[in-house]
Amino acid sequence: MHRKIEKNILLISILIFINLLPNSTQAQIFGGEQNPFSVNWRQINTNGFQIIYPVEMESEAQRMANNIRYIFPEVGRSLNVKKTRIPIIFQNQGVIANGFVQLGPKKSEFNTTPPQSFDSQDWLNNLAVHELRHMAQFDKLTNGRPYPFPEQVYFAWMGVSIPLWFFEGDAVSNETSLTHAGRGRQPSWIMPYRTSLLKGKKLSYSKANFGSQKDVTPGYYQIGYLMASEIREAAGKFVFDSVLTDIKDRPVRIYPFAGSLKKYTGKTGKQWYDYTAQKTKEDWEKQAKLSPAKDYPVLNQEAKYATDYFLPVKISDGRTLVLKQSKAEPAAFILIDQDKKEHRIQGIGQQEQPWFSYAKDLIVWDEIRLDPRFQQRSYSVICSYNLQTKEVRKLSTKSRIFSPSLSADGSKIVAVQIDLSNKIQLIVMDAANGRIIRSYPNPENMLVQTPAFNSTGDRITYISVTEKGKALWTVDQNGKTEKIIGETQQQLGRPVFVGDRIAFNAHYNGINNIYDVDVVTKKINALSASKYGAFNPSVINGTDSILFNNYNLYGYEVAKTKIEEQKTGKDNFVFFGAAAEKQENTGNVFDHIPDTSFTSAPYHKLGHLINIHSIIPVVADEYKGGLQIVSNNLLNTFDAYAGVNYQRDLGRFEYNAGASFKSLFPIFNVSFTNRPRRTFYSSGMGVKQGDWRENYVKLQAIIPVSLSAQNNNYNFSINAGTSYTQRYDAQNMPSNFVTSIRFPLETGFTFTHTTRTAERDIAPKWAQVLRLSYFSQPFDKQLSGDLFAAAGFLYFPGLAKNHSFLANFNIQEASGIRTYNNEINTVYGYNNILAKSRLKNTLLFNYRFPIFYPDAEIGPLAYIRNVRGGLFCHYENLGSDSNLAQPKTYGFELHGNMNLLRYQPNVDLGTRFVFVNKEYHHSPIFELLVNYTF
Repeated sequence: MHRKIEKNILLISILIFINLLPNSTQAQIFGGEQNPFSVNWRQINTNGFQIIYPVEMESEAQRMANNIRYIFPEVGRSLNVKKTRIPIIFQNQGVIANGFVQLGPKKSEFNTTPPQSFDSQDWLNNLAVHELRHMAQFDKLTNGRPYPFPEQVYFAWMGVSIPLWFFEGDAVSNETSLTHAGRGRQPSWIMPYRTSLLKGKKLSYSKANFGSQKDVTPGYYQIGYLMASEIREAAGKFVFDSVLTDIKDRPVRIYPFAGSLKKYTGKTGKQWYDYTAQKTKEDWEKQAKLSPAKDYPVLNQEAKYATDYFLPVKISDGRTLVLKQSKAEPAAFILIDQDKKEHRIQGIGQQEQPWFSYAKDLIVWDEIRLDPRFQQRSYSVICSYNLQTKEVRKLSTKSRIFSPSLSADGSKIVAVQIDLSNKIQLIVMDAANGRIIRSYPNPENMLVQTPAFNSTGDRITYISVTEKGKALWTVDQNGKTEKIIGETQQQLGRPVFVGDRIAFNAHYNGINNIYDVDVVTKKINALSASKYGAFNPSVINGTDSILFNNYNLYGYEVAKTKIEEQKTGKDNFVFFGAAAEKQENTGNVFDHIPDTSFTSAPYHKLGHLINIHSIIPVVADEYKGGLQIVSNNLLNTFDAYAGVNYQRDLGRFEYNAGASFKSLFPIFNVSFTNRPRRTFYSSGMGVKQGDWRENYVKLQAIIPVSLSAQNNNYNFSINAGTSYTQRYDAQNMPSNFVTSIRFPLETGFTFTHTTRTAERDIAPKWAQVLRLSYFSQPFDKQLSGDLFAAAGFLYFPGLAKNHSFLANFNIQEASGIRTYNNEINTVYGYNNILAKSRLKNTLLFNYRFPIFYPDAEIGPLAYIRNVRGGLFCHYENLGSDSNLAQPKTYGFELHGNMNLLRYQPNVDLGTRFVFVNKEYHHSPIFELLVNYTF
């Protein structure tokens, strides 16, 4: 019985592995968007690294070419990986800070624009020391072999063999051990997990890794770092070298990582999680006893699920303004009364970090806007909202401006501007029109973060970041700068003037708290003593108190305290990476980088279109499967594939190829298929079987456009396509068999408007979709006929939070050879029910709602995140076959979102009960529904 279960689990693992493989041209795992064609690319090749970068990044590319080739041997040392070959692409057009490594195609991308809140080191160095570790991990598992084109197979195999907590936890451990920075040294980064454990909240292994729609969970980065640190302390520097080597040598097993980890450490991943949770809890309990803390009254409503009230500030009428977001609600500005009643005033769009500033009834914030077509390019624009007039204004367009902060009189905005070459400067804008009225020189090009004015608007404070650490500065009207706090590994953040002192965030006692510094004596004192973390101070005008964010079990709360200076206290931070740091024994790997000048050369976009990287198995359905060669160029502007499938029901092969060119505003797709076909037709001698082969060529052009403003998103898509079919080798076909279908036209238009959603939302609260399609035969008189189809979707809020009601009306008119085609949504159960007449229209009502969020771990079998229900009432051919009192089908459905066998893909497993109108004399229909996302 045990062996049978193992075989079944192995079979499921193989099926998951095959499904993890991308299909055809939709093959890239990450980095799927394009840059504008106007971007001019160059390249540097050194020591196996090909650095591809926009011309504006020449200086940074030269610097990082030195850094990357020098530090990689240290990064890969504990995995015994000394060299690699990989392209690294610097993406400078966007404002969203990130980086990744992938296979299929093998590459890494660094988003070069630095964020306004991260580590106490240079941003690109921070990316390099983390992402290079992923390169070493991948090379260890693949031996660095690029041939014979196995990259997507390797990537899918890794997905079912190794948990994400290892990949990311090991990389965080590495970044922390090899530098004086790293997320493992940041109390705020691990704070949610520390809070949960000290509050007595027990998180299962699956919940900690896969998350929750109810509670704050640490995530696989944090859990992975803690586990990797404990494993290395117990089993030594090279333990993961041994584990990955064993997985590589014995790849086809049930849970290979767990087996290999137990072989070399005595525990599986689940056992290490349980051990780590207990040990870290004990360590943090000791820390809590050594760190005096206060309780602060909560000034917001009691949260029942993960909810954040960011950046509290008192406005002129005494209410508290916050930026609120939660599992159930997207980000919006909220006013909180004295009785904690909340009033929503304005939703906002995506931000690089939660941020706004308030003065004189004016709110300003930064917001990310994507390029309408080339979404590798994005902007950070400044917006404002007037509490009196309720007017929303966009103060900048196509800008790269961050962390705006108002002067006390509301007339000026100080902010950070970063250009495409990563040149950074402090700027001052006119709050009325967004015009830049001043900029401050930054000769050392330090990263500047989160500036703020003093009360008179003649002095600015800000944070700087370099490889030496973070520092706190001031600059006056004459441009004279003064360093108030020298470079430190403290997580200095969001300074604000409090009279003639400056309050800021830091972690001098090992817990993030609020401190202030005397600008004359440079003496630092504590203003808070939070148990878990305090952030974002703001002065309550006319009082001796401040508002701030106090962290608790469900997130960032609003708290208040008097300005009473205390000693900073002893640093009791628990550093779990000490053993790994001692094992590496490198100090900061960036301390002694050579300064070499490299030869750079143009990287021709059109000269690097073909990049074959994988041969993958493809399973179309239970009857058809085969192999496919896949090519994706590094800039994601040209995809191609070629393959062969075997159709077992016909006993014949199908051959296919295709390509997609995405460099221009329209996307051009072309595909070719040589395939066997079979049909059954009536004749005077009864039903006969006919077979033939055909060449099918399809051409398509698509123009996708996306726009956003505050919490609204708009999408437009226009497409036009045609095809040519040539049939041959006909066997047993009638004399009127059509041997060619010449250039039918397929055109369409889609418009979508949605409001921003929260994690718990099943659908947007408000959304509208219009979809039009037209198919015709203008060039083929022997096969005349056309079809017009239209669909409209209207989403409305339901009766309770996160409920959704959808009304979908669809209509089509068809003639000629398309008379019996179907291009519209049908009623549930359509294929099982005999129709009364040809399909012309449908009206579909769906009401969906969450039931509960169990966060239930059923051993290693499943982790159930949520359970949802739905009701539906569907009409077909309204006005002829049915009326509003007589739906064709109606019923209910039940869904659960889960992770199976501790694998990463989210599986949506559901059932649907379809009741059929009695006029159709059909028994109820039961459907099993399975879907998955990554």
